[in-house]
Amino acid sequence: MAPPRAGLGTNQEAVRRHNLGTLLRHVHQRGQSSRAELTKGMGLNRSTIAGLVAELESLGAVEHADTVGGTRGAGRPSVGVRVARNGPFVVAVDLGVDRAVVARVGMGGTVLERAETVFEGSEAWQVGAVVAGLVRKVVADAPDLSPLVGIGISVPGLVRRSDGLIRLAPNLDWHDVSFGSIVLAALGVDVPISLANDADLGAMAEHERGAAVGVGDLIYVSGNVGVGAGVITGGQRLEGAGGYAGEIGHLRFNPGGKPCHCGNLGCWETEVGAHAIADAIRCPPERVPELGAVLAGYAKAPRELRAIGQAIGQGLASLINAFNPQVVVMGGYFGALYSLVRDEIDGGVADGALPAAAESVTLAHPALGDDSVLLGAAEMAFEPLFVDPPSALGRAILDARARVAG
Repeated sequence: MAPPRAGLGTNQEAVRRHNLGTLLRHVHQRGQSSRAELTKGMGLNRSTIAGLVAELESLGAVEHADTVGGTRGAGRPSVGVRVARNGPFVVAVDLGVDRAVVARVGMGGTVLERAETVFEGSEAWQVGAVVAGLVRKVVADAPDLSPLVGIGISVPGLVRRSDGLIRLAPNLDWHDVSFGSIVLAALGVDVPISLANDADLGAMAEHERGAAVGVGDLIYVSGNVGVGAGVITGGQRLEGAGGYAGEIGHLRFNPGGKPCHCGNLGCWETEVGAHAIADAIRCPPERVPELGAVLAGYAKAPRELRAIGQAIGQGLASLINAFNPQVVVMGGYFGALYSLVRDEIDGGVADGALPAAAESVTLAHPALGDDSVLLGAAEMAFEPLFVDPPSALGRAILDARARVAG
């Protein structure tokens, strides 16, 4: 008698969980779909799709929707599936240099509640306590049966991919900080938590839900106080060996320029970053963290910004030559600056970019506005749910949500 095939049940279970996650991701991206669309998109038969939907309904992740799409067969409408209104959620944190925005985000990318504050002390434990307080605030009114499946935090700095350690956040003066552990300790819970660079998360969100949906090659240029870039190529995030790719703020922009805190001369941050722009328009130093709002208040570009716009365009041309993106999204204060000096930035790109690369690229404002990075943090936090929905929606996480709120 032949021995039983080892691992067959395990493999079938892994396939089932993978299919559950794939279906749930599809509904999450669209907010609502039809079973006919799911059948076609996943290449599975109708009965298998029906079983997967039923299991996700029992887990509280999706629910029946009014009929959507066209008809099937002899005029029979396709059954709709949508994200559950009181289903799982995540907490997203957009950490800035002097402020934090925290939101409870439901499936489908819906911001359900948000809170924001400016923090005074910049020590990691102080900021962690502030963030924990905002997390409690946005979670407090969540429905009792809605599980918290994760927390995602964007960071203006270098974040190690393997474990989320913040290697360097120069504008916060943080070095090798385990900020995720600090936040969880302040909350007193054990919830899946993930951290990533803010520009990378902005790129992710604009790729999934914003100005670059369906675009495989894009760059999200982030203007916070520092300067960074999130790069997606071939539909995949460009991370680098440790997760530090995209630090354009410390590319050499002007070899004879001002000293940068990184130790180099003439970096992007010193030449065309927030402080350089603020100096050009005589913006007080205390308003630099809100530079985007300051720039948005101008009806017409001050003359001093035109040279900076030209220089930024030339810098972007180097990125366009290197990565050949289809879309460059101007995030943070760069969005407001682009509205003021579009001609100068476009002119700088035209002057410096290779014609072959320039003819296929478009510069765009973020379709998600100021929420690009925040929603990117939410997408990151949802990821464990799509890897293994049954485990992510377990009772332990539901209990953790209650502890966070209380």
